[in-house]
Amino acid sequence: MAIAAMSTIVEWYDFTLYLYFVTVLARVFYGEGAGSVGLALAGFAISYLMRPLGATVLGVYGDRHGRRRAMMVSMAIMTIAMALIAALPTRAMAGPLAGWLLLALRCVMAFAVGGEYTGVVAYLVEGSPPARRGLIASMASGASQVGGLLAAGVSAVVVLSFSPATLIVWGWRVPFLIGAVLAGMIWIARSQMEESPEFTSAEAAGDIAKNPLALALGAERAGVLRGFSISSLGSISYYVGMTFIPAFLVATGAMGEGQALELSTLAALMFIIVSPIAGMISDRFGRRPVMIAIALTGAVVPSALFPLMAHGGTLLALGGSLILAAISGSWSAVAASTTSEQFSSSARLSGLALGVTSATAVFGGLSPWLAQNAIRLTGGAWAPGVMIAVVACAVVPMLLMMPETAPRVLARRGKI
Repeated sequence: MAIAAMSTIVEWYDFTLYLYFVTVLARVFYGEGAGSVGLALAGFAISYLMRPLGATVLGVYGDRHGRRRAMMVSMAIMTIAMALIAALPTRAMAGPLAGWLLLALRCVMAFAVGGEYTGVVAYLVEGSPPARRGLIASMASGASQVGGLLAAGVSAVVVLSFSPATLIVWGWRVPFLIGAVLAGMIWIARSQMEESPEFTSAEAAGDIAKNPLALALGAERAGVLRGFSISSLGSISYYVGMTFIPAFLVATGAMGEGQALELSTLAALMFIIVSPIAGMISDRFGRRPVMIAIALTGAVVPSALFPLMAHGGTLLALGGSLILAAISGSWSAVAASTTSEQFSSSARLSGLALGVTSATAVFGGLSPWLAQNAIRLTGGAWAPGVMIAVVACAVVPMLLMMPETAPRVLARRGKI
């Protein structure tokens, strides 16, 4: 379980590195033009559409052959893709072809990541004591942001250590080489993992679904819809409220690239700190009330924070980033166990793929690009915050109708 949780560090280092490094990659692969950042973010959005496909393919494989095998396959793909990105020719070497090659490898990465996080969360939920599911599943959320923290930290060090010319020529390759090495190490560590005890028991009893996708879309389709709603707010609060922040601060002239990345490192640390706290609170008081409180906060606070971050100076930018990180981290931590608890073990990965990952593709991959263009079209720094608020308001009615799933709360009510 420790290997499974900690392996998300590498997964999210590899994947979020692109966003933290987007202003550099835009110059390397798309040129120095004013629209290069927009092209790079559009590539991120396009590749993100591969996440549901990867989650579905690897989810069905994991429901039929085991969580461990699915996680081994996803990490192997990520290792190879990251190494190839580090070896890509730049625009100066290959012209527009360089940008297309980067997009293709990002699609491969997104395919692998699609089945990675859901497999880890399912593995943790199925192996944890029922009364501690929220806390233990939050390990995946918190550890993933350790990967985000590592990506932000490495990006900041690289940007500050190399001259602009060296960074464009070869310095940008360093973070991707580090990611490839880390991913290979996790693949080796995963080879020593045992299978999920819940899956092992189902396999011994001959209770493996022949068509887990049909089961998820049929008897468990309500869980798919709830997972989609929960993940929609988690995705937009993370990708707009956290990983888009460096590009936002640079685009609005609030600070330079290096300083913005340093600020993102502190925000990632906040995400890590609040994750286990939120998981423990949801174990004690229930998933539903905790998620309602976080969603209401997301409906009110971000719209006011973004203008303050853009025009209020360094301290307000830091404070706003920390608050947004706390909202995102709390929601993601509780969502990890809540979404998994919507499904039986027979269709858990397939259900998470259809609900959680499809929402991530829409509200995660497109969000940074939409936020960038919303600021450009409206001229208002408030636009990204309004995007988060709209989704939060839409999710609250679903939460009000959602049944409680925390085992400790259900036990107190005499329902289990």
